[in-house]
Amino acid sequence: MRAITLGPEGTYSHRATRAVADEIVFTESVTGIVKSVASGDIERGVIPIENSIEGSVTESLDALAECNVSVDLEIVTPIQHALLAQDHDFEVVASHAQALAQCRTYLDSEYPDREIETVSSTARGVERARNDSAVAAIGHPDTSGDDLQVLAEDIQDRSSNTTRFVVLVPREERSVSGGKTSLIIYPNTDYPGLLLELLEPFSERDISLSRIESRPSGERLGDYLFHIDIDTGLYEERTQQALSEIESIADSGWVCRLGSYDTKHVLY
Repeated sequence: MRAITLGPEGTYSHRATRAVADEIVFTESVTGIVKSVASGDIERGVIPIENSIEGSVTESLDALAECNVSVDLEIVTPIQHALLAQDHDFEVVASHAQALAQCRTYLDSEYPDREIETVSSTARGVERARNDSAVAAIGHPDTSGDDLQVLAEDIQDRSSNTTRFVVLVPREERSVSGGKTSLIIYPNTDYPGLLLELLEPFSERDISLSRIESRPSGERLGDYLFHIDIDTGLYEERTQQALSEIESIADSGWVCRLGSYDTKHVLY
């Protein structure tokens, strides 16, 4: 199976994608991944959705709000960061914004005077370090190769650092089976108690929410849509009943069922 994910080779997205695909192609845009899957150009896409330290990946949430793909599986994997450089005499630390944020305490403590440079991926940071002795990178220790030293391992702020990725399929392949479901709700209105009304149908049916997050709709200032994960499948009658009620509440907007899926834990 072919899949597209964030590259270049060696990113954490690449490592997660190896669990579901034997042929992997790369891009540097989450939106590009979503479009490639939606158009049918490629069978699967893998994007990061949430990190246990830094929270949701907003670029991914916003791309999913187009609702032209479905979620088929989630991959949960621990993230182990290392500081990689040609030697200790570096001036810049380069990595993806998420990786830099996940190692903020370490960098502030050990290298407070070093310049921080944000690049498109951890693998791009490793490339910068490999080509420039003045640059250090943050990435998985296995990406050091023969050119870089592992100056420090496990530099993430918390040892439990974990990232959740989702596997995308074309919208017509959406599954209703699985133990978890992702939804996007756009009420296209606002009044006191609206959010409570949207959540009550879940509570009344003993449906647990594992995540809820608001994102700007892009339509107007102060207008939001809600990303919600629930711990039931779309095939369940109680889920169908809850969503039917929510659609009535959000009748001026829309409810997107991204699909039901199971979880795969991957260790590296």
